[in-house]
Amino acid sequence: MAVRVLSPSAHHALRSLGADLRVARLKRRIPMKEFAERMGVSERTVARLEKGDGGVGIGTLAMACMVLGELDRISGFLDAGSDVTGLLMERERLPRRIDTRRRPEAPSGSTNRTPAHSGNNDEEGVGF
Repeated sequence: MAVRVLSPSAHHALRSLGADLRVARLKRRIPMKEFAERMGVSERTVARLEKGDGGVGIGTLAMACMVLGELDRISGFLDAGSDVTGLLMERERLPRRIDTRRRPEAPSGSTNRTPAHSGNNDEEGVGF
């Protein structure tokens, strides 16, 4: 059963991904039957995946990438350190300045000394 993808751009991306998977399989000279067996799915599921059917599960995609030797591409997908949009949005939320006049009160039972003044130094002599 095919899942209808409403966004034309998402539909195009899925079709492109499917075509790329097919090309990768063919470059490696893996017949569809063998590919399906190694993935643990039917040939029909492989055909649906290669057509960009939005109803094929993400686990099936992961297995296809594993069989192709490309599983690392999924594990790095939308990595937080590479998410340019997310990083820009996070940067916009940074405070413009830090008001040092207002400090939170120290919890009861602790000293008023800040860690920088506590005398703890790292190996380079910088206090933390």
